[in-house]
Amino acid sequence: MTFGAKALNEIDILNEFRSCDALLEGHFILSSGRHSMQFLQCARLLMQPARAAKMAEAFTAKVPQNIRRNIDIVVSPAMGGVIVGHEVGRALGVEAIFLERPEGTFELRRGFHLEPGQKVLMMEDVVTTGLSSREAIQAIQEAGGDVIAAGALVDRSNGVAQFDVPFYPLVTLDVPSYAPDQIPAELAAIPASKPGSRKA
Repeated sequence: MTFGAKALNEIDILNEFRSCDALLEGHFILSSGRHSMQFLQCARLLMQPARAAKMAEAFTAKVPQNIRRNIDIVVSPAMGGVIVGHEVGRALGVEAIFLERPEGTFELRRGFHLEPGQKVLMMEDVVTTGLSSREAIQAIQEAGGDVIAAGALVDRSNGVAQFDVPFYPLVTLDVPSYAPDQIPAELAAIPASKPGSRKA
């Protein structure tokens, strides 16, 4: 673990996002259909292994020591959480596995399993509403794990995401989004693009 590394502040972290076009500014249609002036694509941030490791180390440094030292394993929901979960596991010196949702419900596959009572950090890339994170936490608990904390590189929920365990985002982005019939004039004046991972 490299917790002695120089801490990154939010400006440093957002500059990392911007430097690799992971944080875009303009007019974007989100996968939910809502419109926003900013768009996050964490895969762009994580595609460079050294940068992914740097962000994971910055994240683990933010988790209180009394929680950090009790984490036995990191579990992430696929797809977005896989890389960051792996890197956070590396930074913590513990195993990292992931959940999949082949038929609409998260489950452990590929021979992954949890020991009864194993203490888990549930790790996401981006939290928007918190719904998928809560579903992941439920799946972990049903598999026998004890979720002691949730984490994310980015919390863009504007305070909506709530969990029954402590939640530690590396950075918080309070960016409003708008229904198609409520777009402000200044945003509507910019041509919209849909850069998300889901097909329209």
